[in-house]
Amino acid sequence: PIIRAMNAIEGGWPDPVYAHIPLIHGSDGAKLSKRHGALGVEAYRDEFGILPEALFNYLLRLGWGHGDREEITREEAIALFDLDGVGKSPSRFDLKKLENLNGHYLREADDARLATLVAARIGEHAEEALLARAMPELKVRAKNLNELAENAAFLFAKRPLAMTDKAAALLEGEARAILRKIYDGLRAENDWTSESLEATTKALAEELGLGLGKLAQPMRAALTGTTTSPGIFDVLILLGRDEALARLDAQAA
Repeated sequence: PIIRAMNAIEGGWPDPVYAHIPLIHGSDGAKLSKRHGALGVEAYRDEFGILPEALFNYLLRLGWGHGDREEITREEAIALFDLDGVGKSPSRFDLKKLENLNGHYLREADDARLATLVAARIGEHAEEALLARAMPELKVRAKNLNELAENAAFLFAKRPLAMTDKAAALLEGEARAILRKIYDGLRAENDWTSESLEATTKALAEELGLGLGKLAQPMRAALTGTTTSPGIFDVLILLGRDEALARLDAQAA
């Protein structure tokens, strides 16, 4: 009615063009619904740890595209959007694809911003400054904020560390005796830098006739309680001399 009224006036509005975006289907090809576990956008942020820019990008690409580009910012989309790019067929919502895209945005995100988001997930004992220093190593291994918080938790863990089953297995047999030698060697190191710590550990590995990995694996288990972490010498730096030595001592024979 508004268009018809305006067209009655000389120089009125042009006739509108009507369009709609395609439907979103679940992984089974049926229309997305509560049966598929469809959630509000807040749940993807709060429960799944998805960054807003990743969710925006993913939902945008379900209904519209610009060539072969997979990553596109809000500002770019506003500048490039046209109706010709809107798809005609339904799209399928795939959480794994969303998480993969989110991993890209995590790696591109500002470290201080991620530190704030991760600290909120870890709790009040988390230190944002330490998280920000660790973030360049941590974020390359995560696809969402939950994984990022889980990977960072070792930084603030209290002794004695809780161990995963795989980490505990790395401390069996002669591993604890090797840890004692590592502890003694690192305790004598006055220059607590990645370069010096790596040189000391490599020298000890040669002395014991072992590959560096045979030392790094039990070290990682003792220092983090897990089998995955940033580089072992980065872990030593992030924990600091006193805490790193205390964790090694606690697990050494």
